[in-house]
Amino acid sequence: MICDDPRLSGQAVTQIVSAEPGCGIAQPVRVTEVSGVRLSRPITVNCRLASRLADWMEDSAVPAALSLGTELVSVDTVASYSCRPRNNRAGAKVSEHGRGNAVDIAAFNLANGRQVTVLEGWQSGRDRPFLAALHKRACGPFGTVLGPNSDRYHRNHFHLDIAEHSNGAYCR
Repeated sequence: MICDDPRLSGQAVTQIVSAEPGCGIAQPVRVTEVSGVRLSRPITVNCRLASRLADWMEDSAVPAALSLGTELVSVDTVASYSCRPRNNRAGAKVSEHGRGNAVDIAAFNLANGRQVTVLEGWQSGRDRPFLAALHKRACGPFGTVLGPNSDRYHRNHFHLDIAEHSNGAYCR
């Protein structure tokens, strides 16, 4: 258990300090499993993001898989902590990834052997309702939710972060 949250598996890691202004994590954790769902690659994030991810897994992702008649066994995580500008564009503001506030998920792996990828599933009549429900249910628990309808940078994954916006959650 990490972050005083029994839904999280992993370990605390040493503080991440960066020479880049705006980057770093004071109390980072390396998360390997969330609410019984394995992560394909451990993610390095802060406890607020990890617990919010556990909330979303329990309240949305796991039930959505059950509605398909199967269980969610793992997700393919493709990004977590990374000190870089938004969308890797020079001169852009620091990404929420640079603060340990974000995770990117590219696929959902089900107990029946199916893999639902954001890239292919978003265009699929079969998988689109599942992915659209996950995207919609992430809006609120997360401050920013980006997917294939947002821009070309997010066509193959969901970006979930805990940034706070004055007008409420930003979801595209």
